[in-house]
Amino acid sequence: MTGLIYILNGPNLNLLGTREPEIYGHDTLDDIAGRLEDRARELGLEIDMRQSNHEGHLVDWLHEAQARDARAVLLNAGAFTHTSIALYDAIKAVRTPVIEVHLSNPHTREEFRHISFVGRAAKGTIAGFGATSYMLALEAAARF
Repeated sequence: MTGLIYILNGPNLNLLGTREPEIYGHDTLDDIAGRLEDRARELGLEIDMRQSNHEGHLVDWLHEAQARDARAVLLNAGAFTHTSIALYDAIKAVRTPVIEVHLSNPHTREEFRHISFVGRAAKGTIAGFGATSYMLALEAAARF
């Protein structure tokens, strides 16, 4: 196992900082990536952070994480969290542990957000702490 952590982000997360900041905060994905990079370096880890609005890219990257013997994947699948059997199957198919990450707490939001196919397959979930959710997930992944 390497010290490599994949951080995968799904649809609309490229709009962080401007999309509904009252829910998702004012940090951009680049802001979050910079802080994660700094903390990963302190922990002796390397991160590979990516974003796509396409479900198949996320599936391919989960497979790639396993092929590269990544320590873990932090996955904020965005809306795919609640709809994607393909992501569920991909998480179940790989041996790389996946931590589900959410900026907001889906259980305090609309009813349809209460179901998480990602969470049903992931090792654990961290949600509701804004950008800090990513940092908490990175800390957890460092302990695998």
